[in-house]
Amino acid sequence: MSLKIRLARGGTKKRPHYGIVIADSHSPRDGRFIEKIGFYNPLLPKDHADRLKLDLDKAKAWMAKGATATDRVHRFLADAGLVKPLQKNNPQKMQPKKKAQERAAAATKAAEAPAA
Repeated sequence: MSLKIRLARGGTKKRPHYGIVIADSHSPRDGRFIEKIGFYNPLLPKDHADRLKLDLDKAKAWMAKGATATDRVHRFLADAGLVKPLQKNNPQKMQPKKKAQERAAAATKAAEAPAA
């Protein structure tokens, strides 16, 4: 049985709140889960104390048993210092696009012309 630490959505339409749960990876998102270890309320400000509550001891215990966290929960655990942050790499995305490259080339050409 592959276990996931993931978010289970609750709340009404356009007013979500999430429970952080341990669940079998084959069970539905809002369906059966094994244990609830915290909650997340994205509507509260980032510095609010009740935005995120997570039992780190239980999360650590479940990860020792083989549970893996989803991307969002992994970010929460990384912010708490429990795991290393994910390192994503897409070198093509940070390259300037064609028009920006043309503008940069024109700017360097214009800067070199008065200096000469």
